[in-house]
Amino acid sequence: MYISVIGTGYVGLVSGTCFAESGHNVVNIDVDENKIQMLKKLQIPIYEPGLEELVKKNVKEKRLEFTTSLQEGVAKSDIHFIAVGTPSKEDNSADLSYVEEAAKSIGKALTKKGIIVLKSTVPVGTAAKVKKILQQYAKHPFEVVSNPEFLKEGTAVEDFMKPDRVVIGTSCPKTAEIMKELYAPFVRTGNPIYVMDNQSAEITKYASNAYLATRISFINEIALLCEKAGANVNQVREAMGADTRIGKRFLFPGLGFGGSCFPKDVRAIIQTAKECGLDFKIVQAALEVNTRQRLKFVDKILQHFQHNIQNKTFAIWGLSFKPRTDDIREAPSLTIIEKLLQNGAKIQAYDPEAVENTKNYFQNNLDHISFTNCPYKAAENADALLLITEWKEFHQPDFSKLHSLLKQPLIFDGRNMYNPEKMKERGFQYYCIGVAGH
Repeated sequence: MYISVIGTGYVGLVSGTCFAESGHNVVNIDVDENKIQMLKKLQIPIYEPGLEELVKKNVKEKRLEFTTSLQEGVAKSDIHFIAVGTPSKEDNSADLSYVEEAAKSIGKALTKKGIIVLKSTVPVGTAAKVKKILQQYAKHPFEVVSNPEFLKEGTAVEDFMKPDRVVIGTSCPKTAEIMKELYAPFVRTGNPIYVMDNQSAEITKYASNAYLATRISFINEIALLCEKAGANVNQVREAMGADTRIGKRFLFPGLGFGGSCFPKDVRAIIQTAKECGLDFKIVQAALEVNTRQRLKFVDKILQHFQHNIQNKTFAIWGLSFKPRTDDIREAPSLTIIEKLLQNGAKIQAYDPEAVENTKNYFQNNLDHISFTNCPYKAAENADALLLITEWKEFHQPDFSKLHSLLKQPLIFDGRNMYNPEKMKERGFQYYCIGVAGH
């Protein structure tokens, strides 16, 4: 098949590349001339493991190309994926302006019958809106499909190639068969393809992310209770997770969720519920707990230093919102750094991939933040080490070296990466999440 993908962000670039890898001819389209020029030079604008190799391979084999010309890309394609951003508006609803503009442009550019697929995360009712726009501008028959993505940054390529499930929203049986054929190479192990109406497909994405976010906030609430009640949340979550009705995933206490999906999608489903006359109390609470979790971590630091961290230096390990990505959107590190700076502290930070993005974020405050290319360099003469993101290289550091580099052997662990008793044996004062006395 010939496929056009409008948008070259995480979703668009990964989707287009993976479709090309399965043998289709794909053109990725973006209005950002600089981004397209980078991609034509095989320079990948985002960090995603495995993506660069696949892009280079499929460009070389002439199955993948990049252009700023939507008209050119749409004209040669049969299926058109909309994978543009849907950022939050001031009222927390999803901004559909990019989706609507893409739909309008596709409608004008259609030269034959086409299938327009909404890959962007959009609120319920968006497919109907897109259909109305296309009816205004398209001179050829079309179908609108809702096909939400379920990609996790850091494992997006693997998630696309081996999806847990594929969701297809359409009322047209023939279109459903075409979409199932498109995804057949990715579900050869038998994982399901669910065909449903557009509205159900749209809600499925938001419901999935809201539920996962709620699990994270739930275990963080339990962690607070464990600290107060003299319990250990690590033991609690393991016993909980052994129950097959609950499962083990997304039950890790820490600094909460961030990134481009969970926070935005949780806010959007709350707003959608309001527009439908509903009050989503559980999901709203998950959002509030997530914000509080970061502030509780800062409070723990302030309490240790008797609320005086003026001119104290803190080493920070991890800036991205999760490992294996350079994405810092709504990352816990940003909130924590901002609060420490407000209290007069200085920061020495390290991250394997997210330093440049963080520099840009704090570009007006670099007098008090320094960045290093080595985790141990960040720890030199710091008053404490803060573990923010659980990159693999932080799992088993040289503790003796850390002990000698820090002004005092003090660690605040926001991801529960180490064993509290062993840290005590190593001579560290160790604070973590949800363990009484630590």
